[in-house]
Amino acid sequence: MKKLVNQNFLFAIDSLHVSCTNKQLNYHTKTHFIQTLHNCNDLVFATLTHAKILKSGLLNDTFTSNHLNNCYIRLQKTAQAYQLFDEMPEPNVVSFTSLMSGYVNVGKPQICLWLFREMQKSAVLPNEFTFATAVKGCSILANLRRGKQIHALVEIFGFQFNLVVCSSLVDMYGKCNEVDLARRVFDSMEDKNVVSWTSMITAYAQNGRGHEALEVFREFNWLVWEHPNQFMLASVINACASLGKLVSGKVTHGAAIRDGHESNDVVASALVDMYAKCGCIVYSDRVFRRVSNPSVIPYTSMIVAAGKHGLGELSIELFEEMIDRRIKPNDVTFVAVLNACSHSGLVDEGLEYLNSMSSKHGVVPVAKHYTCVVDMLGRTGRLDEAYHLAKSIKVNNDEGALLWGTLLSASRLHGRVEIAVEASKRLIESNQQVAAAYVTLSNTYVLAGEWENAQSLRTKMKQTGVYKEPGCSWVEIQDSTYVFYAGDISCERGNEVLNMLRELEGKMKERGYEGRTAGLVFVDVEEEAREEIVGLHSEKLALAFGLISIPKGVTIRIMKNLRMCRDCHEAFKWISEITERDMVVRDVNRFHHFENGLCTCRDFW
Repeated sequence: MKKLVNQNFLFAIDSLHVSCTNKQLNYHTKTHFIQTLHNCNDLVFATLTHAKILKSGLLNDTFTSNHLNNCYIRLQKTAQAYQLFDEMPEPNVVSFTSLMSGYVNVGKPQICLWLFREMQKSAVLPNEFTFATAVKGCSILANLRRGKQIHALVEIFGFQFNLVVCSSLVDMYGKCNEVDLARRVFDSMEDKNVVSWTSMITAYAQNGRGHEALEVFREFNWLVWEHPNQFMLASVINACASLGKLVSGKVTHGAAIRDGHESNDVVASALVDMYAKCGCIVYSDRVFRRVSNPSVIPYTSMIVAAGKHGLGELSIELFEEMIDRRIKPNDVTFVAVLNACSHSGLVDEGLEYLNSMSSKHGVVPVAKHYTCVVDMLGRTGRLDEAYHLAKSIKVNNDEGALLWGTLLSASRLHGRVEIAVEASKRLIESNQQVAAAYVTLSNTYVLAGEWENAQSLRTKMKQTGVYKEPGCSWVEIQDSTYVFYAGDISCERGNEVLNMLRELEGKMKERGYEGRTAGLVFVDVEEEAREEIVGLHSEKLALAFGLISIPKGVTIRIMKNLRMCRDCHEAFKWISEITERDMVVRDVNRFHHFENGLCTCRDFW
């Protein structure tokens, strides 16, 4: 009996030793696999490791499987990652969150949100990173309804003050054009970091509220010791660009240089765009040339900048330079170069680029590219070709608005009433750009001498409550912005502005200027009244103010919310010669640089 007890005791000791040894072997094996997966950057190697883990019996271990899953996700092999996830006996919060993040990173946010719903059906509870990932999926899709539902869950699970989650919510509401909701979340945050501040600034900048973006940036600099990152600086620079605030843009450029971000692709691209939109194309080129190895993003920004300034040949040179450096153009690059060709009348070159997109560069043309070509053909008077191309393109509502709006402008420019009527009809029926459609069609009737049709359309506008957007121009002087509205003489230094305009008008008439009023009014009015209407366009008020406020030798830079009319364009050329001043006007389409009686657009815009 004693011998039997001793044998049992020895067996137990041996079993315990074997168990401990197996645990140590498992631990070392697991550690080895995790280290291997962490360093893995090849699918074949990942698959071999997967097979070894399966053979070792560790595939049912959630911790090990998560590391294997992360490896597949890092390699953007979501199909393999999902299959592994689906076979896991006990997936945990890391398993769900990693896979959700993987689908977001490969541009499939819908699957991310589906996984989040599946997680809600399970016993696994989300953590802060799960919520942040789900919110990011809503942000990419601009899915406000789902975003609000997830926000409610954030409140229920007690993450309403979490830094990571709240920063994601601010970004999501900004992407969904709900800036006030973004601000509400931002103000509720007890702690903020550079990411949350950046999200708020970006939300304002991307929703046309540049002044508020700059105000938040000033608040950040005043309250926070952290330095701005490249994304914050890019958003601030974009806000300056949209507002045409050159002084603020230069200050932000200085901050980028101090923090070593000037050569960053995102910041450099924003700077190129900002200087171009403020009328300083030379500065744009200078910033671009400082980037040692520019990617497709800075190149595209510079191509856009040159095109908007009527430098189509430079845009083409930049595009060819990019190709020579083996930098692959994307769909946005082709929009940029096609627009540049359009604004410079380079039709043959533009058509050649369109035809080479798919065959040479692997980029399939879509509606936005064909719209550029319609614009290109329309500007040069090839309206029939433009019209037939427009009818052949399949577009959604938003794309259709841009396409038919483009054709409408071209038909108005060349007096093609029949095409203008159809383009306007399509815009009005789709409830897109209704006011612009009515106004442009009315001006087309006037150009063709069809005054009764113009008057009838004007009456219909009043009856249906459709109103033309008022002309507005602004000029920046020492970081202060002065705004002028068409026909409003209650502006800053109003009497001096009117006196300056009268003085200039007298000098112009002495030199033989008569003015051009075709297409500038809706109804047949007396000559004197017609001259008064034209004389009080907002850009002329801004110019007169600039002449009396900005010292000689400094370029006068004017921003305008509508297309510059031909009469004002002609007047600006005369005034630039009379006053010997340089003037840059940014209208809704492009830039006009007036100097010595000439404009860089060569009267083609």
